[in-house]
Amino acid sequence: MELDELKASWKQLDKRLAESEIVNLRIVKEMIAQKTKSAYDRIYGLNLYNLVVTAVMTAVVFPWIYMHTPISPVSFAIVEVVMVLGMIPQIWKLNLLSRFDLQHKRCNELSRLVLHYKQARHRETVWGITSVSLAMVAFYISELGFNKQAGYVLGTRILLPLGLSLLTFAFAYVVARWQWRRHVTQMEEIERGLDELKEFES
Repeated sequence: MELDELKASWKQLDKRLAESEIVNLRIVKEMIAQKTKSAYDRIYGLNLYNLVVTAVMTAVVFPWIYMHTPISPVSFAIVEVVMVLGMIPQIWKLNLLSRFDLQHKRCNELSRLVLHYKQARHRETVWGITSVSLAMVAFYISELGFNKQAGYVLGTRILLPLGLSLLTFAFAYVVARWQWRRHVTQMEEIERGLDELKEFES
């Protein structure tokens, strides 16, 4: 009788240990998933912020500058077209990020989405640097060469707009570097989290 009770106690203990291990694994999985989701939310928020800022600059800020300064219509159109085109890759990245669903998609599928997002971001960087550089060259050629109303003279009067442009580029570079570092850290967290979550799928 004592042997039967001992066997029953061992079975109950084994069952409790198994249940405890399952609960611990579930807790670990939820912690990894939460950390991965938090990194994803920060990246999504950053991309949404960039899109909103670009839209406000395109629809409000630069039109206001155009109405209160002697910028030519051609120069205004150059900047507006580049800024509108610059929103297309931002919208595409947000579209990719909106498909990131940890609860209903497997890690391999999510890893492919992350790869597509990284490719889109790389193309956006190359395209953005090229288009902004060409747009600024075209803008200054239009303003300095053809905008007679502004009365630019190759001298001290040009130093102000050129200086403001250089300060703007310097500020944009500092902000971009800061965002890039945060972005790299968050992408590493997402990729590391997906690698860890793959172990729970097998």
